[in-house]
Amino acid sequence: MIRYLTAGESHGSSLTAILEGIPAGLSVKEDDINFDLARRQIGYGRGLRMGIEKDIVNITSGVRWGKTMGSPISMVIQNKDWEKWQAEMSISTQHEGKGIRLNRPRPGHADLAGAIKYNQRDIRNILERASARETACRVAVGAVAKCLLKEFGIKIISHVTEIGGIGISTQNLTPEDVYGRAEVSELRCIDDNAEREMKAKIDEAKVGGDSLGGVFEIVVTGVPVGLGTYAQWDKKLDGRIAYALMSIQAIKGVEIGLGFESARRWGSQVHDEIYYKSPSRDDKGLSEVPFDTEAQGSKPKEGFYRKTNNAGGIEGGISNGEHIIARAAMKPIPTLPKPLKSVDIDTKESFNASVERSDTCAVAAAGVIGEAVVAIEIANTFLEKFGGDSVEEIRRNYEGYLNYIKNY
Repeated sequence: MIRYLTAGESHGSSLTAILEGIPAGLSVKEDDINFDLARRQIGYGRGLRMGIEKDIVNITSGVRWGKTMGSPISMVIQNKDWEKWQAEMSISTQHEGKGIRLNRPRPGHADLAGAIKYNQRDIRNILERASARETACRVAVGAVAKCLLKEFGIKIISHVTEIGGIGISTQNLTPEDVYGRAEVSELRCIDDNAEREMKAKIDEAKVGGDSLGGVFEIVVTGVPVGLGTYAQWDKKLDGRIAYALMSIQAIKGVEIGLGFESARRWGSQVHDEIYYKSPSRDDKGLSEVPFDTEAQGSKPKEGFYRKTNNAGGIEGGISNGEHIIARAAMKPIPTLPKPLKSVDIDTKESFNASVERSDTCAVAAAGVIGEAVVAIEIANTFLEKFGGDSVEEIRRNYEGYLNYIKNY
C-alpha cells in the first residue's frame, strides 16, 4: 500500500515528502509534479505569498532514469521566503528569541488549541506547521499517484461549484470539457456567469478585510468496479475519500454523489437503477459521454450500468464502475486583514487577533489539493486490488480482472 509522510514549516527552509509503495517501472518526471504544484498556486483571490514562491520539486531518491525503482521516493520543495526567515526559523539556539513572539491566537485557526496541546507560549510554533503551505507536499505525492492511475486509464479532475453562496448552474458536459473549462478559469469554474459574480464577491471581501469559502467537486473517471470493500469500516472507499478530503486545511464538510440532498428525497428518487448492455466493439468510452454536475450518470461502456449516479460511483463502500463524484466545503480563510476579537494568552486581555499574510479566497487551489488526496486513496485501493511489485505485474492482474468483469 501507499504510505507517505510530510515534514516542514511554512517559513522553514523546505518541505519534504517521503512516499513508499509505488511499484517499479512507473514513469515519473519532475515536470509531472511541477505541473500540479503550479496549478495549486493559482486562483483569483490568492495572497502575496503566491507571488513569492514558485514551487519546484526536487526528487532526491526512488527514481532512476525517469522510472521508479520500487524503493521509497523522497521529494523536496524549497521555500524561497526562507531567506527572510533564517534567524526567526533557525534550528540553532543562538538565534533563540529572534523575531516577535506571537501570543494572540486567531479565531478559526489551530493557534490556541495547538498552543495548549503542545505547551507552547509562542504561537508561531503552531501556525508554521498548521499552515496550508504543507499541502504542497500532498500535491506532489498526489501527482505521483496520478502518474500511476493514468497508466490504467483513471483520470481525476476538479472544479469549483460555489463561492460565497454563488453556485454554478447545471452543466451537461463531458469530464474532458469540465477539465478544459476549469483549466482556463481563474477560479476553476465552468460557468462564466457564476464566475463573474464570484469574482465580484471576492473583490468585495478583499475591500472589507474579509475572506470567502466555497465548494469544489472532484470527478474520477475510468474507475473499475470493485475498489474498496464493505467488509471493514476503515476499508470503505467512500470513508477513505471523505477522510482524505476532511484532512485538508479549512475543509468542514464532504459529500459523495447526491450527498446531503439524498436525505431530503424519497428512496425512489435516490437509488440508481441497474441496467445491462451486451459488450460491443463500437461502444464509446465512459470518459467521452456527457456527465452533468448534479451527479447524473454516464452512459454505458458495456455490461452493468446506471442511468443516474446519485451514489457518486460508490455503493456499500465499493466502486460500482460509474464516475466517482465527491464534493468538499471549504470555510473562509481564518486569517483576516480586519481581525476578529481574541485573547492574549499571557495577559488574558482582549485584543484583535494576530494577522498573517493570507488569501482572500483559496477554493480553486483547494480543489487541486483535493485531486491529490483523492488520487492517493484511489491509487491505494487500486494497488490493494491489483497489487504487484512492478507496473507490468499490476497490468497483468488488472487486464485479467477486466476480462473477468466482461464475462460476468
